[in-house]
Amino acid sequence: MSRKVNKTAIGVFVVGAMVMLMVGIAVFGSGELFKRTTKFVLYFDGSVKGLSVGAPVMFRGVSIGTVKDISLIYDPKAGTIMLPVIVEIEQDRIKGAPCFGALGVDKKMIALGLRGKLEVQSFLTGQLMISFDFYPDKPVKLRGILKEYPELPTLPTSPDIFEIMDEIPIKEITKNLESATQGINRLVNSSDLQRNLYEMHSTLQETTQAMRSVSLLTEYLEQHPEAILKGKSVIKGE
Repeated sequence: MSRKVNKTAIGVFVVGAMVMLMVGIAVFGSGELFKRTTKFVLYFDGSVKGLSVGAPVMFRGVSIGTVKDISLIYDPKAGTIMLPVIVEIEQDRIKGAPCFGALGVDKKMIALGLRGKLEVQSFLTGQLMISFDFYPDKPVKLRGILKEYPELPTLPTSPDIFEIMDEIPIKEITKNLESATQGINRLVNSSDLQRNLYEMHSTLQETTQAMRSVSLLTEYLEQHPEAILKGKSVIKGE
């Protein structure tokens, strides 16, 4: 005697297979599975207000990674709370360079002057990003707290960044944008503008028609030059 097929089990199996298929398409389509990445830890003196997870990590204006985590950790040696920032660097973004996370490579880069610093990403939103470049004349300062990630040195955060962000009149900018938008809406929806646009449209149509007539007349005269001679005779009264 054959067993009855469990329709619920079949439905669950089909739905599960479809979900796995969509996840696979998303992962393979985005290329995330094949990206070679390395995580590093950075420490910044003072506040990191404006820096958030997902913020870009740049090298001379080119995106090479993103911020993956920002946390708090107590440093028993210094007796202070540190702000470790974990960044993920895409190794393939630097063409022709050795593996960025290979043993000793980060130390060579540090010796060449590789340093990270906070920079303003958007003055309007106050968001920050991390920017890397070579500063061989700047001293190396490593914390050595989190051992699971290789550490990259940073430069002291300029207080001007936060002063600039505090001085930006965000509310005034937003208010001005709203006023400008309302003014544009009034202008576009005004009866005078609509009437003027209609008159301009009519004028353009008449001009286009006149130009078409001139074009047809010119074409006719080119094909019938005798008409030009005849016209001259009529003008002279011959």
